[in-house]
Amino acid sequence: MSRSNFRGDWVKARKAGGVTAERHLHDLRHTGNTPASTAGAGTRELMTRMGHSSSRAALIHPHMTSDRDRAITDRLGDMIRKSG
Repeated sequence: MSRSNFRGDWVKARKAGGVTAERHLHDLRHTGNTPASTAGAGTRELMTRMGHSSSRAALIHPHMTSDRDRAITDRLGDMIRKSG
């Protein structure tokens, strides 16, 4: 992608990939860090992958997935049952 025609190149790449909805290149940062976070990457690892210098920035990009939410809930339930 050339810097001078970045938008045009990005639109062509989206269309070539069959992506019809308006998506921004920045959306890939969110998409890329969500599975990395789910796979167990820590904050420092996410920061390195994204090129961030602050943990705040690194934690903005991953999104909760329903299967990960279920795993956390199950683990918390196990912890509560074992403590009682």
